[in-house]
Amino acid sequence: MYYLYILRCADGTLYTGITVSLARRVKEHNGSELGAKYTRGRRPVKLVFSKLFRNRSTASAAEARVKKLPRRQKLDMLKQ
Repeated sequence: MYYLYILRCADGTLYTGITVSLARRVKEHNGSELGAKYTRGRRPVKLVFSKLFRNRSTASAAEARVKKLPRRQKLDMLKQ
């Protein structure tokens, strides 16, 4: 199982990714070199959205769709 997730960075920006372990990945983004380069300078980050998918291909496709959305639509997703 794979999770699509959205993080809110300390500067208010949003970061989207996929993982098999949400807790581990958020911990990596917040405190190790394994986190994305984008989030390293924007710590701390907070998990604000996640959705479970059956396999990597569907999670990756959903990630690509979300990354193409304008910020306003991403924020609307977080309200649901």
